[in-house]
Amino acid sequence: MTVEITEEPKGVHGMGHKIRRKEDIRFLLGKGNYVDDIKLPGMVYLAFVRSPYAHAKIKSINVEKAKTLPGVIDIITGKELEKVGLAWIPTLMGDKMMVLPTDKVVYQGQEVVAVIAEDRYKAYDAASLIEVEYEPLEPVTDPKKALEQSSPIVRPDKNTNLVFKWEAGNKEETDKLFKEADVVVSQGFYYQRLHVAYMEPVGSIAHYDPVSGKLTIWMTSQAPHVVRTVFSLVTKIPENKIRIISPDIGGGFGGKVYVYPGYVVSAHASIKLGRPVKWIATRSEDMRSTAFARDYHIHGEIAAKKDGTILALRIKVISDHGAFFGDANPSKFSAGLFSICTGSYDIKAAHVEVVGAHTNKPPGGIAYRCSFRVTEAAYAIERLVDILAHELGMDPAELRLKNFIPPEKFPYKSALGWTYDSGNYAAALKKAMDKIGYWELRKEQEEKRKRGELMGIGISSFTEIVGAGPADLFDIVGIKMFESAEIRIHPTGKVIARFGTRAQGQGHETTYAQIISEILGIPVEDIIIEEGDTDTCPYGLGTYASRSTPTAGAAAAVSAKKILDKAKKIAAHLLEAREEDIVYEKGRFYVKGSPDKFKTIQDVALAAYTNPPPGIEAGLEAITYYNPPNMTFPFGSYICVVDIDKGTGQIKVRKFVAVDDCGNIINPVIVDGQIMGALTMSFGTAFLEEIRYDENGNIYGGSFAEYMIPTAIETPKWELDKTITPSPHHPLGAKGVDESATVGSPAAFVNAVVDALWHLGVRHIDMPLWPWKIWQILKEKGAVSDE
Repeated sequence: MTVEITEEPKGVHGMGHKIRRKEDIRFLLGKGNYVDDIKLPGMVYLAFVRSPYAHAKIKSINVEKAKTLPGVIDIITGKELEKVGLAWIPTLMGDKMMVLPTDKVVYQGQEVVAVIAEDRYKAYDAASLIEVEYEPLEPVTDPKKALEQSSPIVRPDKNTNLVFKWEAGNKEETDKLFKEADVVVSQGFYYQRLHVAYMEPVGSIAHYDPVSGKLTIWMTSQAPHVVRTVFSLVTKIPENKIRIISPDIGGGFGGKVYVYPGYVVSAHASIKLGRPVKWIATRSEDMRSTAFARDYHIHGEIAAKKDGTILALRIKVISDHGAFFGDANPSKFSAGLFSICTGSYDIKAAHVEVVGAHTNKPPGGIAYRCSFRVTEAAYAIERLVDILAHELGMDPAELRLKNFIPPEKFPYKSALGWTYDSGNYAAALKKAMDKIGYWELRKEQEEKRKRGELMGIGISSFTEIVGAGPADLFDIVGIKMFESAEIRIHPTGKVIARFGTRAQGQGHETTYAQIISEILGIPVEDIIIEEGDTDTCPYGLGTYASRSTPTAGAAAAVSAKKILDKAKKIAAHLLEAREEDIVYEKGRFYVKGSPDKFKTIQDVALAAYTNPPPGIEAGLEAITYYNPPNMTFPFGSYICVVDIDKGTGQIKVRKFVAVDDCGNIINPVIVDGQIMGALTMSFGTAFLEEIRYDENGNIYGGSFAEYMIPTAIETPKWELDKTITPSPHHPLGAKGVDESATVGSPAAFVNAVVDALWHLGVRHIDMPLWPWKIWQILKEKGAVSDE
């Protein structure tokens, strides 16, 4: 099934149409409802004392001065939490993390003491009066050093900094092909540490009702149901007495999947005090303590024949996990997904090894619009392929076209074990080349190079992996990776549909409504979508890894089809015909051969509640828990053109063409918005953003004064196009797209810059590609002088 993309015709709202997002009106009018907008009677406020050290023993905590400050209600330490079993809690990775420390701190900015006061400012004032005596310990911020035997141990609960060691592929076959190869290229890469930098910092409001015994927590969570389960496990409060509400969320990108200490402490404080407790992190607190992304040290090798045929791939990685959020089972989570590193290429054998290390840095390193390490994997293979092309003297586009997995080989089993569902990689690259005028640009580059001007053209042809399934691949705290959708049609034909996911800007209220509209023929404006409330929505695993359309969208389609099956029986009853003689077309049921005599879906809905046929239950609703049979594999080809100012090292992205394939498209406007947003984020990755630490664990880049994110001024113009290769196993043929551009574009940016400088002997430059870094390289290569 291939759905054509059309302009929005009046009255048609199904798949492939460009309709405006239903949710945008409230956001544009400032009517969104975020955690910090919520005010409850008797609410008090929480603030943290945070560690100035990356690694130190806690010798003493003196709270006496803070207690005397008017408005201070309570002060909570790790010792208090330890008594109630809350000093440590499980993470979604199978690891556990410290809520408040009892003996030592393990990263700068870590929460140490919590203060509860009548207002936010009094809470912070009181926190500043708390005296914590530390005994500094030697920190380790380099994951390579952390794995050495002489390294300081980060975690007080472990005797090693090794998180895991994981490998995949056939090492013997890979080594054999490397020995037989005509050409072997190798390169080290560092994919720098980044922060999600969402608009809304994390926060929560906990409200415990001592009468009902119910704990309600409003929080900035992408996975409210899973958080509820975790809270129940650690607090021993029955799960039916915990309600998690995720209202509108101002961006998440994976950074709001985790359970943060503020969530736990606010809940404990509310139970203890019997009052609602609000905690909202400041921007600098958020960037210093919430989950980071990337921080991968990669060494890759690729083996090929003289004619450019790629034979084998070898990659070794050291992953910096910070203090917590290590993978208990890396084969099923982040490290395992790095094995998509063979990319879009028909590679005979590959071997990959990933080692995780704890360091004295904030926890995380899993999410950030990256499908759990797919971004780093795509970056590695696309940089290696470009280096190989230059070493062989081949055009990078021609080398890729020579080695792509051909369409007839799908479903394709990769050398590292993935079964790709569908793809036509050559079509996407050729479309991008035609759109940008690739060969004309190569001629222009040659002419400019003769004049001493620096122009580069970079390509990235990537394969993504999304969906967070199948069920037997992922297992988080004992929960298989399904997703849910519940659809109810009311007697008047209006719909309410509830999902276990939670949007943070993706446009779920529109996308899900279009899926339901496509199948049931009910106008989008008659469909309300609800998410984020564990008391009303069916259990789901949340929104991350571009899984919403592949899993929840599929669940919506299956639920809608269940309803359609029942509706057909009711329509047959109303039309006094046999069910097998009923024809359904876009919201109308009629007897075969008599299209003028029909019943609408609205007629059927009314009858379902007022006049159901004998033997048929009343009502018209369905719920589905969808288990994906496989991941989906969106892909694309990006081409970037840059010009470099030799005098300043400034890089200008002159042109960028992105051709994506995410299978059948639900709403082209939303898809384009997702791609443009992700391209802009990756532009920041390539040219602006990095969080660094010195040898003492002091952070650089812990505020927007130092951590530079792109604005409309810096952001280039993006030119987008599509190919459509439906997924054969998805009910809608859809694949997901949210993370594709962050997976594919960093390599295109870097490839373009290195392409501009290759003739000067430049083989690789680590991101971010700051102007001073480029100028220094040009100076070292004798291309500029400092006079």
